[in-house]
Parts: sequence; C-alpha cells; structure tokens
Amino acid sequence: MEPEMESDRGLAQLEGYLLWSAEVAEARRHAGRFTEQLPWLTTAQREDVERVYTAERLAASRATLVRIAARATTLRAEYAERYRQLKTRCVAVSVVCAGAASGACAAVTLLLR
Repeated sequence: MEPEMESDRGLAQLEGYLLWSAEVAEARRHAGRFTEQLPWLTTAQREDVERVYTAERLAASRATLVRIAARATTLRAEYAERYRQLKTRCVAVSVVCAGAASGACAAVTLLLR
C-alpha cells in the first residue's frame, strides 16, 4: 500500500474514532440529563437507566450510520455510472462534431477548387 493512501486511511480511521467518541459522550450527557428528571431513583437505578439509555442511543446512532453508509455507497455507484455515460456521450459528440467540421472543410475545399 502506498504511504499516502495508508496515511489517508489512518486519518479517516482517527476521524471516525473521534466522531464516535463524541457521540458516546453526547449519549452519556443525554442519559445524565434524563435521569436528573427522575429524582426518586436510587443511585443504582440511576446508573442502570443511564446505561440502558446510552446503549439504546448508541444502537440507534449505529443503525443510522449504517443506513447512511449504505446509501452513500449506492449513490457513489449511481454517480459513477452517470459520469461514465456522460463521458461516453461527450466523446461521441466530440467525434461527430470533429467529423462534421472535417467534412465541411473538405467540402469547402473541393468547392473552391
């Protein structure tokens, strides 16, 4: 693997790790705020509720990320195919235009002789 590609991959992994860590911290903050609204809970109950709330939120976040990643992969494939079709059309139009211009020049040259 090329060093530049390996470096890009490492940076992407680091970014993913940092983003997920931020999501975990945010889920824990939300869980804490949620249990603050339930003052009758014991300490053990509060910890259990926070743990379950955090786990549920992280599961939902993970599911959302999986859906987004799948959609991004689908869109990438669709756009790559559209780009290929567009490129093929542009090349075909360019060849036709070049042929038409060449034919027109040849016709003018023959007429002027």
